[in-house]
Amino acid sequence: MEKPVNKSSLPKKGLPSDTILGQLHQMQRSDVDWKSGRNWSTVYHLDEVHDRLLKEAYGQYFSTNYLNPFAFKSLQKMESEVVAMTAGMLHGGPATVGTMSSGGTESILLAVYTCREWARENHSGIKSPEIVVPQTIHPAFDKAAHLFGLSVRKAPVDENRRAIPKKMEALINKNTIMLAASAPSYPNGILDPIPEIGALAEKHHLPFHVDSCIGGFMLPWVERPGAQLHPWDFQVPGVTSMSADVHKFGYGAKGASVVLYRSMDFLKHQFFISTGFPGGIYASATLAGTRPGGAIAAAWAGMKHLGEEGYLAIAKKLMEATRQLRQGMEEIPEISIVGEPCMNILSYTTRGNHPDIFVVADFLEEKGWMVDRQQNPDSVHLTVMPTNVPVIGWYLEDLKAAVAHAKAHPEAAARGNAALYGLMARIPFRGMVERNVRQILVNMYGTSTGGTDEREVSSPIAEGPKWMGWLNRILACLRKGRG
Repeated sequence: MEKPVNKSSLPKKGLPSDTILGQLHQMQRSDVDWKSGRNWSTVYHLDEVHDRLLKEAYGQYFSTNYLNPFAFKSLQKMESEVVAMTAGMLHGGPATVGTMSSGGTESILLAVYTCREWARENHSGIKSPEIVVPQTIHPAFDKAAHLFGLSVRKAPVDENRRAIPKKMEALINKNTIMLAASAPSYPNGILDPIPEIGALAEKHHLPFHVDSCIGGFMLPWVERPGAQLHPWDFQVPGVTSMSADVHKFGYGAKGASVVLYRSMDFLKHQFFISTGFPGGIYASATLAGTRPGGAIAAAWAGMKHLGEEGYLAIAKKLMEATRQLRQGMEEIPEISIVGEPCMNILSYTTRGNHPDIFVVADFLEEKGWMVDRQQNPDSVHLTVMPTNVPVIGWYLEDLKAAVAHAKAHPEAAARGNAALYGLMARIPFRGMVERNVRQILVNMYGTSTGGTDEREVSSPIAEGPKWMGWLNRILACLRKGRG
């Protein structure tokens, strides 16, 4: 017999607006203070002026439902313009088409689903479809494979965390329906060799998706001042689809992403149509039924407002801050940047893990920084955003102090968070880890409050809700074979 779940009951009498807003402000006290610049992920905030525009645009379409594009023709127009503007940035041709989605994961799910449906029509003999990707690919591809009945074959990457085309080709077989790579990878900001993988796709007559959710609205402007990047978008003939998030460096409201296809030959397989429903013919272009009009309107408004000059100016500012950050790190002998990042994303570790990078991370957390720990290799992730620009110098000073502390206290690796990461990294069975993570989510979604009491949070900046801190610890530190 399952344990009953105690949820907060609906109040018999509604609460005043001021009370509700006060409760919201109170609950936010346990959230990360991203406006301080001490957070290096998840929130892509430009400035308050831009936010006001997004809120106004979103508000005008607050109650609209894009389930029926014939009822809201203005949303259909805005979506088509967002798709066209994005395709233009990514060197799409006159036949390039696509849709908006709720975010990068949905865009990737749609691309994988579309390739599965394409394969069913063009290669009906494939009964156990597979996709071939590098190990650094986003887990949304694993999620898509899990949902759509596919298998993922992952090729090893080189010492700089870049995909190795020959290793990918070795995994291609009669069941392969799709290749994918990153532009760039989220953990390290590394650009995969898209031209070489595109050539593989053409050679084997396979669709090739480039995941540029994080880079699609940044790399076009990084290239403008003359950065030497190899082709990574629709300029590569073998690329058949791409994903790019407007709500990241496109500075749109959450959730807005774009999935693009080289032609309708692929996009048509994304559509779902049901003709037997008593309520009439049901057709949807994406995974969602109801689609909030506000996210589409805000994406359109933000892109129109910034324009090419605005995006270019922001990119220059962020890349200069990233240059300062990297230069400062290079002056710390113990710190090593992972690979060769291509934009304002990077990760760093310590040379030979001396001193222990997790001890460095613990010290930074104690200083009030939000720390995103990673694995393969053990490292710390940074995405430089406008809110981070003013605090680059402070971060470097604290990083120097963190390294000095870790060198002076090697015993710290055996206690606190660092010890937890080291212990968890030695667990040999990933199934055990998955069960524990699943239980964390069960506990989180089964609590009466839907979260953790803020009094239980040890550090508002370090962990946010306590359950999320533990989840991040487990996911970030595990590294097969470590120790």
